[in-house]
Amino acid sequence: MDTIRIRDAARADIPRLVEWNAAMARETEGKTLDPAVLTRGVTRVFDEPARGFYLVAERNGEPVGCLLVTHEWSDWRDGDFWWIQSVYVAMPARRFGVFRALYAEVERRARVRGDVCGLRLYVETENARAQATYSGLGMQRCHYYMYEALLR
Repeated sequence: MDTIRIRDAARADIPRLVEWNAAMARETEGKTLDPAVLTRGVTRVFDEPARGFYLVAERNGEPVGCLLVTHEWSDWRDGDFWWIQSVYVAMPARRFGVFRALYAEVERRARVRGDVCGLRLYVETENARAQATYSGLGMQRCHYYMYEALLR
């Protein structure tokens, strides 16, 4: 029987987190990320914990997935939204409930804190499977479009 355990990521996980982030960018957006920039970005989460935290999923004792949680203050709600980002599940572990277990742990931690007003994430507009997964977890599609202006 498969056992999925969720734990806080450790510095020793940085190379794997970098690898998985690069794989996710390739798979979802066809982008090749600069490994040096990505390594600095992942490492900064450990150096500056106020930026967020990574969780790692292990299946039968082997790391198989991760996600990053970052924070966004909402003055309207007097609380933080937790943004789920950098989600990745290794190919052989997909469709075994790895993301569901990661999400459940994020939700549990948010509820325990009490100052988190909601959970949010981005999803590619064409990724129907992911959208169905998120809906199945009780998340709802928002009515906002996302705009960006890249500065570097």
